[in-house]
Amino acid sequence: MKSSPSASSLKDLGIGPELATHFFKPIDRSAPPSPTKRHTKITVVGAGNVGMAIAQTILTQDLADVLSLVDANPDKLRGEMLDLQHAAAFLPRTRILASEDYSVTTGSDLCIVTAGARQIPGESRLGLLQRNLSMFRSIVPELARRSPDSILMVVSNPVDVLTYVAWKLSGFPSNRVIGSGTNLDSSRFRFLIADHLEVNAQDVQAYMVGEHGDSSVALWSSISVGGVPILSFLEKQEIEYEKELLDKIRKAVVDSAYEVIRLKGYTSWAIGYSVASLARSILRDQRRIHPISLLARASTASVKIRRFSSACLRSLAGQGCLG
Repeated sequence: MKSSPSASSLKDLGIGPELATHFFKPIDRSAPPSPTKRHTKITVVGAGNVGMAIAQTILTQDLADVLSLVDANPDKLRGEMLDLQHAAAFLPRTRILASEDYSVTTGSDLCIVTAGARQIPGESRLGLLQRNLSMFRSIVPELARRSPDSILMVVSNPVDVLTYVAWKLSGFPSNRVIGSGTNLDSSRFRFLIADHLEVNAQDVQAYMVGEHGDSSVALWSSISVGGVPILSFLEKQEIEYEKELLDKIRKAVVDSAYEVIRLKGYTSWAIGYSVASLARSILRDQRRIHPISLLARASTASVKIRRFSSACLRSLAGQGCLG
């Protein structure tokens, strides 16, 4: 019997009948791929400039199936909800809810708290503390009661202190209460280094740690550009630098927020993207390293030490701190 062209071609390639049978396995009875079962709910408390920047970024990056907004101002809240809902044709499919009542937050996987008094130009983040404490006493217990298995993320300033307050008020394990920490400070740091070296900020690895804001610390020894330690990179590129330049970059990082507040009255977009990156790492279990506010305990003799803003690996399964 004359072989078909396809059989001859396979034979010429050294593919025997048995291998050909497996190679061309019929698919008519094959089961279709299982549908992705993802139902992620994120709550954002506070419909101000920061809260809405976070909400908008979460929507455009398709991080949630349900997005719940909570605010004390019903008119603004409804207006923001409608404005986002009217963009449904241009966004990934996400159900958007909004209410003054915390029942709308029930069953959230991630609760993000941005509510708080707006920082006045020239005011330190610690100056906000007393004005924000009373708000947290009414917000955090409600979130914890309605979403007892959620992760609680604090963005309100001063973020490190308020993250500790949220942990105490929630009754959650310490690994489920985090703050946005110095994730944004580190992004500003990377941008300024990249701008000076004329490289892409995504090719710069650099961290600011410690307290978010004025007293944050630049980890100069850990900076790399394209995987090359910064000092080696500067030598290879024959770029001269002085200690004064490093101090200038660190000061620019600290002053960045104040400059933006002076120019436009508030910060919003950068923190929106920063928080969205944290949400993605947590909810998608990406096991990325972020400098966040997280309770860490250490003991020296009889002295107990609590500290925040370690560089941590975050996921729904847990975290590991680098220091």
